[in-house]
Amino acid sequence: MTLTPDPVQQPVQSIDSDALDRLETFLYLTPVIGVLPSIWAIYRRQRDKRQLAVCRLSIFLAFAWLSTYLSLNIGADLSGASTLGFRLLFLNTLATSGYFTTSLWLMVLLWQKKSLRLPGFSALAERTIGSERNYPSRLK
Repeated sequence: MTLTPDPVQQPVQSIDSDALDRLETFLYLTPVIGVLPSIWAIYRRQRDKRQLAVCRLSIFLAFAWLSTYLSLNIGADLSGASTLGFRLLFLNTLATSGYFTTSLWLMVLLWQKKSLRLPGFSALAERTIGSERNYPSRLK
């Protein structure tokens, strides 16, 4: 007796797979925390091109925010208790709010099943972090 797959179960499995992929992409877009799974996904290269592009964008946004955050914070510390220090700390809060808002906005776009490309940033992330065509495939 051979078992044939139930045709009703086939679409459910594909929906589950799509939902799991979207959940992983939500994890990649989580501010600060999503960088680690993104780096791991880029290292392993076992995701589709769309997810790898989102991982690159997530890593690029996080490192851009971190470098901005650290440089503005160091500048504020070095300037002392002047108005320049206050202005740098204010810019620091704007950069942090912008990073978290951008990540949240990308999550909303993912939820709406729209494109997750940011003009300028996505192309820059592709060039700085690299794409699949820049690396030879690994031999297993």
